[in-house]
Amino acid sequence: MAERLLFPSSMSSLSGAAASRLLPLATKTRLSLSTPSSLSSSSSSLKCLRSSPLLSHLFLRQRRSPFPGATGSYNTVASPKGFASDPDQLKAARDDIKDLLKTTFCHPIMVRLGWHDAGTYNKDIKEWPQRGGANGSLRFEVELKHAANAGLLNALKLLQPIKEKYSGVTYADLFQLASATAIEEAGGPKIPMKYGRVDVSAPEQCPEEGRLPDAGPPTPASHLRDVFYRMGLDDKEIVALSGAHTLGRSRPERSGWGKQETKYTKDGPGAPGGQSWTVQWLKFDNSYFKDIKEKRDEDLLVLPTDAVIFEDPSFKVYAEKYAEDTDAFFKDYAEAHAKLSNLGAKFDPPEGISIDDGTAKAAPEKFVAAQYSSGKRELSEAMKQKIRAEYEGLGGSPDKPLQSNYFLNIMIGVAVLAFLASLVAM
Repeated sequence: MAERLLFPSSMSSLSGAAASRLLPLATKTRLSLSTPSSLSSSSSSLKCLRSSPLLSHLFLRQRRSPFPGATGSYNTVASPKGFASDPDQLKAARDDIKDLLKTTFCHPIMVRLGWHDAGTYNKDIKEWPQRGGANGSLRFEVELKHAANAGLLNALKLLQPIKEKYSGVTYADLFQLASATAIEEAGGPKIPMKYGRVDVSAPEQCPEEGRLPDAGPPTPASHLRDVFYRMGLDDKEIVALSGAHTLGRSRPERSGWGKQETKYTKDGPGAPGGQSWTVQWLKFDNSYFKDIKEKRDEDLLVLPTDAVIFEDPSFKVYAEKYAEDTDAFFKDYAEAHAKLSNLGAKFDPPEGISIDDGTAKAAPEKFVAAQYSSGKRELSEAMKQKIRAEYEGLGGSPDKPLQSNYFLNIMIGVAVLAFLASLVAM
């Protein structure tokens, strides 16, 4: 309904209390997954990281800041032969990331790091790594200096000890692992992630600047579609990912957006200050949608690209749904986040690596009965069905390998196949 709309598409039309929730438009500001906090060289500053994960706007462009200590890139250490990342090291690194989140409260900036590495993807470019995406290129200084990435050096500093400890994990995987883990540890949904991303090896392979969205374009809805359709994302995914604004806060001195301080940010945690999108800005829930819809609090930030999700008819369908149904939001968000994290990535092994089922291993290939044909004769469909039934009887399925005691299962399977083959020959 019209009375529910926060803002018209033009900033010049803002009025009343709603307008007071926005700062004057910074025309060169670019959206970033979150507005980063600065990080000094002192160890105490590490505890003060805060940023708000955006997506469509979700990439709030920051003013440039110096990059002390950046010497060109964070070096890549060769991964073990076989996979791009070592599966067991991925699991151990995830545990260390959880500990890091508990002590530094850096959930927002970790989400932003993963999104910014993946968000440069262009589906119309087929070649890797020219197509951009989740390939670890954000570790290079040339890309860190992109205006949209200001402050992300802070996230790299936090993750670097983990990278050095687990040299068998690629940067591309580490960034996405940290992003998904931050969502989950903040109370969000379990993200159906896979790993095995290959890193780019040189700064010349970084994407050009300008692939991330603007914060205050003249027509927010069309701009978001231009950028996110280029990534292969649709309206539902744009709105779902926008919900990550439930985390983090914006600081005007670094991004050009937000208040210096509000009643929700004056006491931290971490360094006080900035303006958040939600009251509990380290808790992942659907408050972002509720607060925009209700327009209840001038201390909560709303950007033009936030407001438009309740203005544009297509976006509004999903925004209204997520404001009322947390489960629906969590489901759609988890799927969209996983999709974003895979954009442009080259996986080794090609099917990726799963670390979410209790054992770190390559994602299983689907069962194909024809693989069990032998000799010059192709098995009949009836025989394939018999083989499949035997396979499933041993605990396998079309979507997963046989269960525990692998070698025993194989021996039994071979015996069954030999028996069936003898029947065919009769």
